[in-house]
Amino acid sequence: MTYILYLIVLFIAELAYFHIANRFNIIDKPNERSSHSRVTLRGGGIIFYIGILLYFGLRGFQYPWFFVGLTLITLISFADDVHPQSKKLRLSIHFMAMVLMFNQWSLFSNPWYYTIIAIIICTGILNAFNFMDGINGMTGFYSLVVIGSFWYINTYEIQFVDNNFIYALIMALLVFNFFNFRTNAKCFAGDVGAISIAFMILFLLGLLVIKTKEISYIILLVVYGIDSVLTILHRLILRENIFLPHRKHAFQIMANELKIPQVLVSLFYGFLQALVVVGYFLCKPYSYWYLGAVILILSLSYLLFQLKYYKLHVLNVSEKNNKSFNL
Repeated sequence: MTYILYLIVLFIAELAYFHIANRFNIIDKPNERSSHSRVTLRGGGIIFYIGILLYFGLRGFQYPWFFVGLTLITLISFADDVHPQSKKLRLSIHFMAMVLMFNQWSLFSNPWYYTIIAIIICTGILNAFNFMDGINGMTGFYSLVVIGSFWYINTYEIQFVDNNFIYALIMALLVFNFFNFRTNAKCFAGDVGAISIAFMILFLLGLLVIKTKEISYIILLVVYGIDSVLTILHRLILRENIFLPHRKHAFQIMANELKIPQVLVSLFYGFLQALVVVGYFLCKPYSYWYLGAVILILSLSYLLFQLKYYKLHVLNVSEKNNKSFNL
């Protein structure tokens, strides 16, 4: 009954946000780099923060440093959804939020280079989630798979966090997916959703790695990681500004050039990550060998896919440019 009430409250909160977004015109208009064609409400991912806000109040204010960091990163991300903020301001807030999270992890009691490594990894994962938030269901379903993996580990292998924290996230994701994981999405996650859920997943991953001393748990994010890293390398080879929007990710080519329904692409990414995680649990004694093999296989698959289908993206862009020139 408690969880049902929790879900009801989250549904009401999301619907209330839709009313606010409509009133203040917080929308995502399609452009030449978009994978959607309809004006859609932006920032529906605010529900992730609301879910943890309720947890924080109901469960005795656990993880206070993390929560302050999450609040900072959520506020600046939401502000960026409403009106673009300067990169320096966003990066400064992100850094402050990470420092607060590191303090919650008690990371500063370790050698100094742990902090440097953590900053690099956290910055990469935050940006990866933001880059990959491009089609209906991608952020919500993929995150649900990752959070479900944390739940399994916390319940059946080793407890590293209050399980109610995970339940709160799962319910927030279910509410968001109800409105986003459909052909015609009611809302998009926005930066506030993509960045905040990434921050929460980082918090859980950090707690797990510190508790177990097992770095191979980064495999929980390997599908996003391979697509993000190799796409960035591709764009660097093309001498593009990697901070500008684009449609070169494998999932974008699937949805835009190959015309695969967006929800099916999101299902593919989520189930692929789930399959990788199941294999990881089955091959746990050989975790690092398994991680290396998965990275190699996914990387080769990505390269073969791009070699075969990237030309469709180039052709599509060329046709659009010609049409614009003729007009």
